[in-house]
Amino acid sequence: MAQIDAFFKLMHEQGASDLHMVSGQQPILRIRGDMERIKYKALDNESLKPLLYEIITEEKIKKFEETGDVDFGYEIPGLARYRGNLFMQKYGIGGVFREIPSDILTCEQLGLPQIISKLSGLPKGMVLITGPTGSGKSTTLAAIIDEANKTRHDHILTIEDPIEFVHKSQNCIVNHREVGLHTKSFSTALRGALREDPDIIMVGEMRDLETISLAMEAAMTGHLVFGTLHTINASKTVDRMIEIFPANQQAQVRSTLADALKAVVSQTLFKRIDKKGRCAALEILVCTPAIRNLIREGKTFQIPSAMQTGKKYGMQTLDDAILTYLQKNMISAEDAYTNAIEKAKFVGFLKTPPTDFTDA
Repeated sequence: MAQIDAFFKLMHEQGASDLHMVSGQQPILRIRGDMERIKYKALDNESLKPLLYEIITEEKIKKFEETGDVDFGYEIPGLARYRGNLFMQKYGIGGVFREIPSDILTCEQLGLPQIISKLSGLPKGMVLITGPTGSGKSTTLAAIIDEANKTRHDHILTIEDPIEFVHKSQNCIVNHREVGLHTKSFSTALRGALREDPDIIMVGEMRDLETISLAMEAAMTGHLVFGTLHTINASKTVDRMIEIFPANQQAQVRSTLADALKAVVSQTLFKRIDKKGRCAALEILVCTPAIRNLIREGKTFQIPSAMQTGKKYGMQTLDDAILTYLQKNMISAEDAYTNAIEKAKFVGFLKTPPTDFTDA
C-alpha cells in the first residue's frame, strides 16, 4: 500500500470530490464545493515528492520532469479510481486528485431528465457534454455510456486522458484506451478508431482542432460520438466548435456540424441547501431542423430563443433549470444569481442587492 493511500481513504470517508497536496501547505479536501484543510503538518517539496512519485510510472515521472505537469490515473482496488495531475509551482511539487466512484450511477439515480438516457440510443451523430471543470461532465457521460452498455449490442471505444469510469462489458464490448499509455494522442487514437469497428466512440476531451475535426468526421461516417468540452452553454459550445477552425473553413464546418450534431448538454453544479450534496442544472439543446438551420446560417445567437420554443423535444435553458431548483428550495438565490445567464430574472429572489460590478 502506498503511503498516500491514507489520504485517499480519508477523502473517501469524508465524501470529498478532490484532494489537494501542494508543497508549502497542509493537505486540503474539497467537500461539497468548499475547501477544507486536513489537520496535518504543512508539506514541503522534499517529503511530498516521494509520496507522489510512489504512485506514478517512470515514464510519467520523466514527462513531468520535462514539462512541469502530467495527468495520470490511479486505482485503489475496492475503494475508487483517481484522476491525478502533478504540477510544479513556486514552492515545489503539487498534486490534485479527483475521486472517480467505482459504482457508475444511472441517469435515473442522478436525477437526469429522461431525454439524457435516450441519447444512448442514437444510431449516429455527435453528442457533446459541456461545462466548467468539476461540473460533473464525466459522471453524466458515464451514465449515458452505461445505459448504452446495458441496452445495445455494439462496440464501445473510449479514448481518455486518463481513464476515469471503468465500464465492464455487458451487452456491448467496451474497450478503454488511455492517451500516453495505450495511444500517443487523442487524434492518433481517433484515426485508429475508424479501423477498429466501433459503433460508439467516447472522446474524453476535445482539446484541439485535429481532435474535433476527426470526431466530426467519425460522426458523419455512421458512428455515434460522445465528447466533452469546457464551455458554459449550448450556443457557446457550437461557437467553440466552429471558431477553432481557420476562418476560410468555417462556412463548410458550420454545414458539417449542423448535420453531425445531435445534442449538447451543458451543466453547472450547485451546492444543495435542503440536504448535503450537490445537484447539476442542465441546459439541453436538441438539434431539430430549426436548430440545424441556425447553425448552418451562423445565427447561433438565436439558439436560446429556439430552445424556449423547443421544450416539447426535451430542450431546456440553463436559466429554466436553475429556476426549477430555486423554486424547490434546493439551491440558494445567491448561487442561482451567480450562475444564471440572464441575471435580471433572479434579482428579485435576492435578499440584498447584487454587488457584481460586471453587470453594472
